Amino acid sequence: MQSDIIEHTKSRLQKILDVIKQDIATIRTGKATPALVENIIISAYGGTAKMRLMELATIGATDPQTLIITPFDKSIIHEIEKGVQDAHTGLNPIVDGQLLRISLPPLSEERRQELIKAMHHKLENGKIMVRQARHESMEEIKKQHNDSAIDDDEKVRLEKEVQRIIDDFTSLIDAMGKQKEEELLQL
Repeated sequence: MQSDIIEHTKSRLQKILDVIKQDIATIRTGKATPALVENIIISAYGGTAKMRLMELATIGATDPQTLIITPFDKSIIHEIEKGVQDAHTGLNPIVDGQLLRISLPPLSEERRQELIKAMHHKLENGKIMVRQARHESMEEIKKQHNDSAIDDDEKVRLEKEVQRIIDDFTSLIDAMGKQKEEELLQL
């Protein structure tokens, strides 16, 4: 039962970490990366299907400034173009035959600072989720202690273990933020 608390905490924190990774991957750095557009929801086939772009096309980068989107079904190329424009990413796709080309303009210093600020906000939201997971784990430990399922020594050991795990995940979040910030500041 006690190891269930630890495993549940680790599992929940890993999911939070995955969400944060996905979230900050959408923040544009100076390089073209499929993560910038792959989760954009596209209203395809006359609006009857709403799907993520990665489910409708292959996405690749030909160079650090250019993304290429190749639809699996060429008939929806204009719907993909409209979906990317409507996503308010600041990206402007251009239909080039059977594919879409997105050229990324270089980031201004002001825009880089705005993106860093947005990234810090996303990381802070992630840390809030981590603190919530910590709170719930500590409540479960307290509940088991009150129900006499665990003794005082086990309660203290579990609380220390949960705190160690929380500290590890918080450090991972900080490291991800530092790496992303370095990418954003590169010219």
